Amino acid sequence: MEINNNQLLRFTTAGSVDDGKSTLIGRLLYDSKSIFEDQLEAITATSAKKGHEGVDLALFTDGLRDEREQGITIDVAYRYFTTPKRKFIIADTPGHIQYTRNMVTGASTANAALILIDARHGVIEQTKRHSFIASLLNIPHLIVCVNKMDLVDFSESRFNEIIGQFEEFSSKLLMKDVRFIPMSALRGDNVVNRSETMDWYQGGTLLNILETLHISSDINKIDARFPVQTVLRPQSQEHRDYRGYAGRVASGIYRVGDEIAVLPSGFTSIIKSINAGEQEISEAYAPMSISITLEDDIDVSRGDMIVKKNNQPEMEQEFDVMLSWLANEPAKSRAKYIVQHTSKEERAMIKEVVYKMDINSFERDNEDKSLSMNDIARVKIRTTRRLMLDSYRDNRITGSVILIDENTNETVAAGMVV
Repeated sequence: MEINNNQLLRFTTAGSVDDGKSTLIGRLLYDSKSIFEDQLEAITATSAKKGHEGVDLALFTDGLRDEREQGITIDVAYRYFTTPKRKFIIADTPGHIQYTRNMVTGASTANAALILIDARHGVIEQTKRHSFIASLLNIPHLIVCVNKMDLVDFSESRFNEIIGQFEEFSSKLLMKDVRFIPMSALRGDNVVNRSETMDWYQGGTLLNILETLHISSDINKIDARFPVQTVLRPQSQEHRDYRGYAGRVASGIYRVGDEIAVLPSGFTSIIKSINAGEQEISEAYAPMSISITLEDDIDVSRGDMIVKKNNQPEMEQEFDVMLSWLANEPAKSRAKYIVQHTSKEERAMIKEVVYKMDINSFERDNEDKSLSMNDIARVKIRTTRRLMLDSYRDNRITGSVILIDENTNETVAAGMVV
């Protein structure tokens, strides 16, 4: 299969504490020769200062000095590298259970997720939690990296045992493509180079799989959705009659002459022109940033959505979401929040916790109505005005919301419309 070397693959890494994520990413960068010379020199010097033999690969991704000195990584660290076949962005998310919320941030735009498993410990709670979040976020590819195979004597039977453990619980999740790789990030087995010790494994290396994964666009090409971010009214004499509606196309295709409706008002019109910067174009599609003018002078403002007249989203004031609670403080009963949906903000409240998910068993808890950090639950949200919604499975952009605390302006939760 021919790979477009301009293609960008975004992938996230997740696992438990000390599963070797930082070492794995360091090995990936080091063996693919994606390290700048001055970086390599600095990390070689730091490794020697710490008394390590050779280069401590984990230092390539441990970006915060204080946390590095404590031997932990605590934030979502983004790294960029390129091979002759593809460009990559890595979101390295911490393994500590109190930072599970960061995976929601790191994985929300990912094409693939790497789930690390320590070969000695097998599938644990964090493995299930991270896999569940990957499924919830509709990530198309999951690569299960069974790391530290050198500590279980490169045992094929142990590798197969862990595959069995993973498949036992993942059969309950919606997983499109799951692959398993036995590896030792510390030694470099099956990361960039094939392992000579595990010749029983016939699959590709991690880099080979990342370079050849099919990147299917998660952009909905059918349902045209254009959230208006701002109204353009130039003050110059030349353009004094211009009234354009600017934003980014969330999904679908818009063409000059299309019949459209503006929501929530329901007013209809026809697209008169489309501009991308200074250039006038005949059609636009996601994720282009454009401005649209209409044949009719109707009232359109920030937060409105321009859609096709015959293809409109649901307009709801009360709706269900799968919510990941991100805040340190638990949710307060019937507290007021701001819901952010595309370019629209409305006041909202959590009307009801329908059920919480038990990450270990994937059972629904219908009794516990509390929401604390890392909880994932199905909740009913009620807003002061209607929102223009699609389900998250159909449209990542118009199917996602965040909740913001009115008093602190802190993002407290992220939700996927059911």
